[in-house]
Amino acid sequence: MEYLDFELPIKELLEQLDKCQIIGEESSVDVTETCKQINQKLEDTKKDIYGNLTAWQRVQLSRHPSRPYTLEHITNLTKGTFLELFGDRNFKDDKAMIGGLGKIGDQSFMFVGQQKGINTKMRQFRNFGMPNPEGYRKALRLMKMAEKFNIPVVTLIDTPGAFPGIEAEERGQGEAIARNILEMVRLKVPIICVIVGEGASGGALGIGVGDRVLMMENTWYSVISPESCSSILWKSWEYKEQAAEALKLTSADMKRQKLVDDIIPEPLGGAHYDKVTAFKTVEEYILKAFNELKDLSTTDLVSQRMDKYSKMGEYNE
Repeated sequence: MEYLDFELPIKELLEQLDKCQIIGEESSVDVTETCKQINQKLEDTKKDIYGNLTAWQRVQLSRHPSRPYTLEHITNLTKGTFLELFGDRNFKDDKAMIGGLGKIGDQSFMFVGQQKGINTKMRQFRNFGMPNPEGYRKALRLMKMAEKFNIPVVTLIDTPGAFPGIEAEERGQGEAIARNILEMVRLKVPIICVIVGEGASGGALGIGVGDRVLMMENTWYSVISPESCSSILWKSWEYKEQAAEALKLTSADMKRQKLVDDIIPEPLGGAHYDKVTAFKTVEEYILKAFNELKDLSTTDLVSQRMDKYSKMGEYNE
């Protein structure tokens, strides 16, 4: 297990607990009470740390290398029924954007999401979860296919942003994202969006328009990353923590501003501490959202979706 800077007190207590248990196993000394005290202190420390996370700490948790990525979520949600589909039928297959058909229980869904990769080689292969225009066009192709066969769509968002390279701009990155937003607004099947990691900029919005937008507890959603915001406003990345606070990008902030519909709770310490529980909770929230949408007529579904986004940003002075 890798530990973030603010988790080091937990790491120290776990090491103390391991040493205490080893002493008890290798000698006749009764260490039961000592181990019990360390374990209690460990639980109290966890509750104190994870119960008072700053915005920047939640950003760090969303990027934790052990955190489950999109493909792992899909594999566990569909339990072996996932059939991945490839290509945008225009340029090539973008490995940063994955999608395909799968079932949760007896219900079929079209899954679409960004995949980062679990090691250096895979991250390079997946372009660090930053899709090119062909990735967004592949996502749109799959969503239109789902519409044709009346299959609900689930998008899983985890990206530091769309790929900013010159070649992506040459192939129409902005147009591809804008086209996805336009088409998703009027798609005639239920759309459920789940932010499972980072939700940065237009890269997230390109698959982020839905009837229900859900955020896992330790994720973030913003027009810009804290580092980029810091570099623009302060000409340095050193102020990323202040930028994270100012951006109001946490799940609680997004729910308070009515930009997302619900927060999916995570196990204490984050989804990577107990993946089985995390997957089960995500499944429950997806099915709950689908059950709320499945009986709506096409007209009501699209109308409510448009009304939802039209009301965002309204306020009284």
